Amino acid sequence: MAKEGSEKELLEKICEDIGKSGKISDENFDRLFSIFGSRFVKAWRAVKDGRVKKYIFKPSGRIIWIVVGKERDYLVMPDAVFCSCDDFYFHVMSQKAYLCYHLIGQRIAEALGKYDVIEESDDAYDFLMREWKMVMP
Repeated sequence: MAKEGSEKELLEKICEDIGKSGKISDENFDRLFSIFGSRFVKAWRAVKDGRVKKYIFKPSGRIIWIVVGKERDYLVMPDAVFCSCDDFYFHVMSQKAYLCYHLIGQRIAEALGKYDVIEESDDAYDFLMREWKMVMP
């Protein structure tokens, strides 16, 4: 499927540029919008509103990404290209889209360094994972 590879590759290339410059150029902003449309608009809003969270569990160092949505928190696993949202379940899993806006937002937030870091003890890991998984479709 050429589109899914190209979407992910283009996002990675743009995020590499963002990481080097520390900002989104007008050109990259326009490219992201032309590739992802409303998904980029929602992703950018999540980044700007500070809704991307990086949980770091101590002492293990486990990392979990969360994007706070309108109705609930979404578990995002960028390395696995997975999100717990309905859009991922209904559109990405059925190959109508390759990335949901939570995955796009997480990647952009990470490239910009614009996310909240929340440190928790490993004792809280199982409880929080149960909470985040309970809301999956």
